[in-house]
Amino acid sequence: MHVKNLVESRAKLGGRWDKMLTQGKIIAHQILGDPQYKIRKLVLETDIAERALPGQFVHIQVAKGLDPLLRRPFSIADMDPKAGTITLLYRIKGKGTEILAQALVGETLSVMGPLGTGFTIPEEGELILVAGGIGSFPLLPLAKAAQEKKIPCKFYWGGENIGFFNSAGLELWEKREIPVFLSSLDGSAGVKGNALDLLNEELLGEKALGRDFQGQALKGYSAALCGPQGMLKSVCHVLLDAGADVEVSLEERMGCAIGACLGCVCTLQDETGKVYRGKVCTDGPVFKGKEVLWDYEG
Repeated sequence: MHVKNLVESRAKLGGRWDKMLTQGKIIAHQILGDPQYKIRKLVLETDIAERALPGQFVHIQVAKGLDPLLRRPFSIADMDPKAGTITLLYRIKGKGTEILAQALVGETLSVMGPLGTGFTIPEEGELILVAGGIGSFPLLPLAKAAQEKKIPCKFYWGGENIGFFNSAGLELWEKREIPVFLSSLDGSAGVKGNALDLLNEELLGEKALGRDFQGQALKGYSAALCGPQGMLKSVCHVLLDAGADVEVSLEERMGCAIGACLGCVCTLQDETGKVYRGKVCTDGPVFKGKEVLWDYEG
């Protein structure tokens, strides 16, 4: 990490720097569903709950020592300002999350947050939520916020199989009485296929009947996407073509999470067509879908 970049990043954050670094007390930490899917629910007592917005994330020091040295980013799946808690849902994938999974109730963790730019909460129209795999986690607070504003929303979720959905928080969506449409790779839940197959069958096919699909089928709709990049790219293009106002939450490896290390840059294009590099940790993780250049090689 360049010292100059770190100093500049801290300067931009100003007085928020000290407020973002806090301690989170673990008040719940449990396995969700079938242990084979390695999904955990972690609830922290922290003042971050008072400031967090849908789509933002926290950066957690998972080890007591220096191995691993870097913190790990986690999307905020729920925030309860009254209780003073945030909920993180995560899947054990590597050394960092394996260590975090051993943390016990009553322990404290060093937490930075809330970080990043979150989703736009629509003021009108309808909201389409699309996730691939554990990309569902950061969409939960957005759905909650939309419901509080009386904005109708539907959730389209692509995953491995029925066991995965049951272990990744399907009941959390059902409790909010949000219409959920599923697609599974093995056909055990909903449409057989991926998230794009699901949209084509359950949403776009119906909307396009007897209408000019290009720019009209989803005019007046907002859409929020999160998941693997391949899924984001294909779904984003289709929804933009159908006229929706699309936002995407990008998943990238992060080092510092404050814009100093330049380890999570992405390529974007502004309204004038100018191409520039953005930082997922500070400029995002949420971006306008029309701004992202998925295959830029310049």
